[in-house]
Amino acid sequence: MPKNYLLATLAALMLVLNACGKKDETRTVPAPAPAPAQIPAPASAGVTVQSIAVGSAIGVDKKVTRATDSFGSKDTIYATVDTTGSGTATLRAKWTYRKNGQETLVKEDKQTIAPTGPASNEFHVSKPDGWPAGDYQVEIFVGDKSAGTKNYTVK
Repeated sequence: MPKNYLLATLAALMLVLNACGKKDETRTVPAPAPAPAQIPAPASAGVTVQSIAVGSAIGVDKKVTRATDSFGSKDTIYATVDTTGSGTATLRAKWTYRKNGQETLVKEDKQTIAPTGPASNEFHVSKPDGWPAGDYQVEIFVGDKSAGTKNYTVK
């Protein structure tokens, strides 16, 4: 009987040790959380035209000092463009002569600007041998988008 007692004790001890021993666990490591999606910075409004003026003279600040919409045939015609915003933009002035329902391109100018706040910009046209009398228009663009027009007359 001592042999049976010894075998029973040994079997019980094996069960206890087996139960208390380390278990071979395969742990599932959760995948790292995906990085948050990059949220783009809000689009800046960029450069926008605040006002357009035409006149026969401008100051050093590139603002019209003699506003008028009626010019003489030998006058230089100035268009000033006040902008707000910041960034790089292309301003374009399209000068046209209008007669009998038709438009004729007089001149087209472009300038690249990079303001960091409010700014004034200047375009001008002149014709030393004189402008034909009639109706004219200057249209200002920011990029390819029209920002406004100013009509004027040459007498």
